[in-house]
Amino acid sequence: MPTAPASATEHALADATASEATLRRFLHGLPGVDTVGLEARAASLGTRSIKTTAKAYAIDLAISMIDLTTLEGSDTPGKVRALGAKAVNPDPTDRTTPRTAAVCVYPDMVATAKAAVAGTEVKVASVATAFPAGRAALGVKLADVRDAVEAGADEIDMVIDRGAFLAGKYLKVYEEIRAVKEASGPARLKVIFETGELSTYDNIRRASWIGMLAGADFIKTSTGKVGVNATPANTLLMLEAVRDFRAATGVQVGVKPAGGIRTSKDAVKFLVIVNETAGEDWLDNHWFRFGASSLLNDLLMQRQKLATGRYSGPDYVTVD
Repeated sequence: MPTAPASATEHALADATASEATLRRFLHGLPGVDTVGLEARAASLGTRSIKTTAKAYAIDLAISMIDLTTLEGSDTPGKVRALGAKAVNPDPTDRTTPRTAAVCVYPDMVATAKAAVAGTEVKVASVATAFPAGRAALGVKLADVRDAVEAGADEIDMVIDRGAFLAGKYLKVYEEIRAVKEASGPARLKVIFETGELSTYDNIRRASWIGMLAGADFIKTSTGKVGVNATPANTLLMLEAVRDFRAATGVQVGVKPAGGIRTSKDAVKFLVIVNETAGEDWLDNHWFRFGASSLLNDLLMQRQKLATGRYSGPDYVTVD
């Protein structure tokens, strides 16, 4: 199974990051994004219909790809324990329901989440690096990461310095990701771009390549804390990037759309986009995730409907 390189020097594009000038030349040499074409293709893929048997498979796959998330200032240990219990056993009435991929919490809740999912394959992900704004000194960000890893985080979700990126300081963004990757140790690193703040599809493509060149295990659309989060078009663009990166380097990188994906219909559309853009190799929770809190309940209701022929409604699933 392809994995991210231990060092940027290990892949074929290492020379692109030798200096600010070479990185800028590489990023601005990437093909420009055809906005109309990108959005039209994303919309077209979203209209694909699938058979009932395929829908059942897609719903279970989507459940297994969810990073069940709570990132609120009002989070309590009890809420995190309840979230962990739901990740491990999403539908207490049907033990064949897949577990979610992970629970995602703030660093101070990692130990609580870890205890809640102990003995299962459910991972604990933690946002770090002064999430969601990323406005802190590098030393503070790295301390945030180390605290989460020491508490038991299996995965780190970091935010890039959007201010530096938009000011054209690409090497600074790259070097910060490298430093966070090192501080993450054995934890897998998801790099969040906050696509809604990057203004253009060309910027999303450039940010994707910076993240991959720096050793990201996943590239992620959003924090879920701004007005525009994951969309079919920006996710399609990032899937094209990971596909092309693997073709160039042999290194596979995951993708995580986050924010705004709330229904089973939406999730299935995203899975179709994954299959048709990056391919079947990404149809696994090791390589594709949904950052979501409300999506799981709709998937569970649709799953129950397929099994029983009746729509249970939201009263039959737990409220997160």
